[in-house]
This record gives sequence, C-alpha cells and structure tokens, in this order.
Amino acid sequence: MTYKISKIASILGVKNVNLIESEISTLLIDSRRLSGSPSHTLFFALETKNNDGHAFIKELYSAGVRNFVVSKRLPEWENLPGSNFLHVKNTLRALQKLAAYHRSRFDIPVIGITGSNGKTIVKEWLYRLLQDNFNIVRSPRSYNSQVGVPLSVWELDDTTELGIFEAGISMPDEMGYLEPIIRPTIGILTKIGEAHQENFTSLQQKCMEKMTLFVNCNVVIYDEDNDLISRCADMMLLSQKAFSWSRKRSDAPLYISKIEIHEKKTTIHYSFLRFEHSVDIPFIDDASIENAIHCLAVLLFLGIHPEEISKRMMMLEPVAMRLDVRQGKNNCIIINDTYNSDVNSIKIALDFQNQRKMDRPMKKTVILSDILQTGIMPKSLYKRVAEMVEQSGVDKLIGIGHDISDNASAFKMEKQFFPSTEAFIKSGIWRNFDNELILVKGAREYHFEQITALIEERIHETVMEVDLDAVVHNFNFYKSKLSPGVKMICMVKANGYGAGAVEIAKTLQYHRCDYLAVAVTEEGLALRSSGISLPIIILNPEVNGFEELFSNDLEPEVYNFRILEAFIKEAESRGITHYPIHIKIDTGMHRLGFLPEEIPQLLGVLQSQKGLHVKSVFSHLAASESWIFDEFTNSQVETLKLASEEIEKGLGYSVYKHILNSAGIERFPDAQWDMVRLGIGLYGVSASGLKGLRNVCTLKTTILQIKNIPGHETVGYGRKEELNCDARIATIRIGYADGLDRKFGNRNGKVLINGKFAPIVGNVCMDLCMIDVTEIEANEGDTVVVFGETPSVIDLAESIGTIPYEILTSVSPRVKRIYIKE
Repeated sequence: MTYKISKIASILGVKNVNLIESEISTLLIDSRRLSGSPSHTLFFALETKNNDGHAFIKELYSAGVRNFVVSKRLPEWENLPGSNFLHVKNTLRALQKLAAYHRSRFDIPVIGITGSNGKTIVKEWLYRLLQDNFNIVRSPRSYNSQVGVPLSVWELDDTTELGIFEAGISMPDEMGYLEPIIRPTIGILTKIGEAHQENFTSLQQKCMEKMTLFVNCNVVIYDEDNDLISRCADMMLLSQKAFSWSRKRSDAPLYISKIEIHEKKTTIHYSFLRFEHSVDIPFIDDASIENAIHCLAVLLFLGIHPEEISKRMMMLEPVAMRLDVRQGKNNCIIINDTYNSDVNSIKIALDFQNQRKMDRPMKKTVILSDILQTGIMPKSLYKRVAEMVEQSGVDKLIGIGHDISDNASAFKMEKQFFPSTEAFIKSGIWRNFDNELILVKGAREYHFEQITALIEERIHETVMEVDLDAVVHNFNFYKSKLSPGVKMICMVKANGYGAGAVEIAKTLQYHRCDYLAVAVTEEGLALRSSGISLPIIILNPEVNGFEELFSNDLEPEVYNFRILEAFIKEAESRGITHYPIHIKIDTGMHRLGFLPEEIPQLLGVLQSQKGLHVKSVFSHLAASESWIFDEFTNSQVETLKLASEEIEKGLGYSVYKHILNSAGIERFPDAQWDMVRLGIGLYGVSASGLKGLRNVCTLKTTILQIKNIPGHETVGYGRKEELNCDARIATIRIGYADGLDRKFGNRNGKVLINGKFAPIVGNVCMDLCMIDVTEIEANEGDTVVVFGETPSVIDLAESIGTIPYEILTSVSPRVKRIYIKE
C-alpha cells in the first residue's frame, strides 16, 4: 500500500509546507538498511541519547531518498533540491502516529501478544497453525519495540486477513504508545518474569503495564492459575472478556484436565464447551506446553475444529529464532536463515549479509525458496524481492520453488532455478560453490537444512555460539551511560575475548563504535585484512613493527622511552609526520606506562620531534570493580588528570583522555572525560555486579556415550575418583585441549543437560571428560551446555578460583564459533 506524501503530512499534522508530491511505500529508520526504491522511501530521523538520524540525511539524499521526517532545521538541507521535509516535534512519535493511522484502516482480527517470555514462539506457532485459514502479516523476528511494532504494522495491506504482532516493553508507559498501533482484537499474555524488571517498582506494575495492550480487545487469553496475572486482569476489568485457561478450575473457558508427558511428546487433555478433547504436541518441556496451550485457546476461539487442531499441533516444530554464520566448504561462508520467508525477514537477512565484509573478494549468493502465504500476486511479489536483492548487491540467485521459478525474468543477476529442494540437490551444482558468501533463506516446507548440511564444513561437535545481538545490546547498554560526545573504545584483543575478533569487530563497526583496541600488531593486521576500517590501537606494539603499523593505519600505545625513541627514529627515516600514538601513564597499577615524574623528560622528547602526534593520554585502573579500593581508584583518576593537563600544556594542543574500563564506566561516571574503554562488559560480564547485560558466549558439546558403572569403580585417568554408588556416567566431547581446565575434574565443575546440572567426574582428559547423569533423563547425542546463560562464566570461574577472562579466552581455536543473530 502507498500513501501520498501530502496525505502523510496531513496525518502527522504538518501544515504550511510546500511539498513535491510523491508516493511512499517504505518507512526507513536506519540509513544502512536502505533497499528497494529510494524514491518511495520515507526516512524518519530518530534521535536517541547516542545517535541522531539527522546526521545521515545527506548520505540518504545521495542514495536517492527525497522524503524525510525531521525534528530539526539544518542550513545544509537547503542545498538538497527536490526534497520534502516534514518537521515534527518528535520523530519517533510521528512514526508511531503514522503506523496507528495505517492500522485504523483495517477491520480485521489482530492478535496482540505480550509477556516476558514466549512471545515470539507463540507468534510463530500461531502463524503456522493458522496460515491455511488466513493470509497473515506478522512481526518479523522479534520486532516488538517502540520502533519495531510500527514497522511491523506498516506491512498490513489490502490482502491481509489476520495480523499477529508482539509487543515488548522495558519502561513504564511504553505500552500506551504501542496499543493504538497494534489495536489487537485478541490479546495473549504469555508469562510475567524478571526480564527488564529494573525499571519497574514491582512485578504487578509491569504486569498491568503490559496488559494495557488489551484495553480495547474483544477477548484476552491468559493463564488464570497465575495469581499475579489474574489479580491484574481483575484490577483492569479484563477478566470480564477473558478466554482464560486453567488446570484447577473446571468451569474455566478452557479447562486443562490432564497433562501427560511421554518420552518425545506431551498429551494435553482439555474440556471446551463441555466436550472432552485431547491434543498431542511434539515437546515435553514446561515452556513449550504453556505456549502450546495459549495457541490452543486461540484456535478454539477462532472456531477451528478440535480434530483439525490435533492434526496441526502435532506438526509444530521448534522455532529457530536466530540466523547464524558458519564455515562452509571450499572457503565459503554460510548465513543460515530458515526461520521464516516473508518479505520483511528477507530484508533483514540481506542486510545482515551486507554487514559481512570478508577478508577477500567473495561472490554474494542467495538461495531462496518460494515465499508462501503472502496474498500478493507472484509477479508483484517477486518484482519486489528482485529489487531488494539487486539493491543489496547480490551476484547470484538460486531460486527453489515453482512460483519463484515462474518469475525468473524479474531477477537480473546470475541465476538458476529449481522446482524443489530435491531437484537442487540432485543437480549437484552445490559442489561448485567456491569462495562465496551464501545466504540460505527458505520457508520451512522446503527443508533447506538439507542444503546447509551438504555445503557446511564438517565441524567438531563442540561449538561456541556467539550471540551478536547480545554484543550489540551490551555495547548500547554501556553507550547509554556515557555523556554526549564521549567516545567508546572496544577491546577485541585475545581474539575478542575468545568470541572471535573479526566477527565482533564487524558488528561493532556496523553499529558505529569509535575505536577498537587489540594487544599485538598481528591482531590489528587480521582486522584490517577483514575489512575493518575503524581506528585501532595496538596496546603492546613491537619496536621493529613500525612498517606494519604505518602501512595499516594502526595506532600504537607508547609506554616507555625505548619504544618512543624507536618510533621517532623510524618516522623520521621515512619522512612521516604527525603519526598518531597513545601515551600510557602509570598511575598506580605499575605494569606499563610512564611515571608521573617522567613527564617533563617525556615532553622534552615529544617537543623535539615532528614524526609522532599524541592522540590520547590514558592509564589503567587497578581495582575499579572493588568498593574497598575506591580511594585508590580516585587517586589514580586524579593522577591522570594532572598528568594529562601537564602534557597538554607542554604540547600546546588538546589530546583525548581516558582511564575508565568496564567496571569504571559502571561506577565512576565523573571520570568519563573524552573516551572510555569497554572490555569484559561487552561480552556480558560485569565486574561490579551490574544487572542488565546479556550473555554473549555459549559453549556447547554433546554426549558421546552413556554407561552404567557399579559403585566403587573408578572413572578416568589416574583413578582419582571412586564412585560411592551405582551411577550412569556419560562421556562428553570436550577436554582440556578445547579449553576445559583440568581443575574442573573430580566434581569441581558441572555442566547443564536438559535443564539439570551434572557434575564432572574423574580427571578431565585432553579431548573428553565424564559426567554423572544418574539423576538426569539424558540420552546419547543430547546437548551439553558447558557455560552460557546457566552456568555462567562467572559460576565456572568461581568454582575453580579464577576469573571469567580466563574461562573465555581459554576456549581453543579448534572449537568452531557459530555467530547467531535474531
């Protein structure tokens, strides 16, 4: 659907403006995600504490965008002929107002889902369960925020018969802005938990805030056995229109009379309209059972016959809510995204593919299936998809399915088409993939996992999953604590604290980090060869490595006269002037750095040369995480303050000043100065116990074998542990060569299997170790979590008397990193 720009101006209350009439079909809030037709795009210049969309208007104008919603008036825009500027007080509220108007044009059922957990699962399951009955528009991935919701609702069009949207909040009063945008007729409250609790005074306050989404619903679905939810529903008068379910009250609209958990499925017995029925689901965990009951309630309310419900529910599959990056055969990189195949998710996946700047030229390939259940005529649909693919610079497209094959002419790049996944596999062309960045994007019905299995490099079953969304969350979390103008240096040394420096750096570069820092020159060279253009500080440069530093724009830390004089000599011999360096001052940690009393001598050397230019002066806090050393930390801050003032005065120019590390950012906001350095906090670990960070790295392996071992037998090398009773002992595929410290052996460490902890027994071996699963329902092949959300790296570190840094950086290079993103 399109709107004239004059109509949008009217909707937003913009008056007295001379407009050049144009048609708008696409809303944009991020200049990096421009796709399709720029002339039909409307950019909203959103302002946040750390970013301002107005700064990217000239860049978008150069790319062909001519329509902008702004809250400022800047003189340079007068030189952008043919543009429309809609001036509003608040660009975010304008975006939401436009989406709310768009929603008001549709008299269709709309399902609104909120809660602390399970929103995306319920949304995706409902889509699969109802796609045979309705043409559905739903939120892509977890687009449930103040900006995600309006962008999702904007996708409603004349063919839509049902909308399914999720809404998430983290602050009071936010749901009041989302309710008129979604305007649900059917509301679902999944679960209330501790997520984002820090901004609410109580769980009840958060629950009532979430239930604000349902004030205009025809029906609200929730678990009435949850006392908090039922109490809030009563207080908000929502219980009067409840289609609640209960395991306790037989007269509830949906009575769950019995739940039987079997080995691989669960049978849910229920009573509806006084008739008894049952349904099987292919899950046995509590969360999936509860999510399935919410879906069951929706289907019953919409009039789907119980027999049909039973048939569909058993076909449910786990929802893979993240795309991931993994190594392919023949030097290929695979982006695996078979989560869904609607147009919005294709935009997101193509954008992610564009972020992956490789260390060598690579062909960009997309394997794409038919896009199902859109309600759009295939010719129009694939013309739109072809525009997005072309805009993203894709070199080759492989289409799988009858509809995309019938519209092959819409795609102008190198292309091949196949009627089915089986036909593609039989063709054998996948064997010819070489040095390609391959996006695999398909509807579940096409079973593209068969394709990824063929083209993926066989990997060690012990893997480290790195959550790139968590990296971005943590980066923005700390960035939100900075005063305007303070720059962020992110530490990616030690291979990104074990997470993989290149992928972490690419993500940070995309999200406009200011600086990176690594330990040695080789680490900086690896980043440069992978397309990282951000300024990079080398913390421990080699005296004889100036050539590599200079030729790759790497900025060295200088901490003593030996290295300073060597760099000066090299710069002068090469005719280099004003090369940036970073001077380190020892303020009390006594590791590296010039002592304060050496500053006069330091200034004498610097003033007598022109080859080097001091970019920053900094120091390292020794104990910023510890309250008992605050007096010492404050003395370090004061020492650097005086030292930097002396250096600036002696040099006659200003320099950046920085001393705060992750814990320092958390605890000493008055010492932010010009820059801060974010290290372990970026990877989800707060040294001071700060809440709100997300786990980044999850180390997983599998069970190879399970044996029943009699009591008084010993397990492992050295016979260090004797069993005191009969036990089930599992061998898992991880050892000290993978980074699992031998100190974890003999029940000092534990791993997580199917939600339960299993102690490590006997000595840890080089490639394997053994665990006790006597009290756990475990099978060979089951996944084992070594660390992640639970147990955390903090838990593991404490169990053997070390620090999280060591746990993370000890993970071996042979453990494959898989990068995931929602």
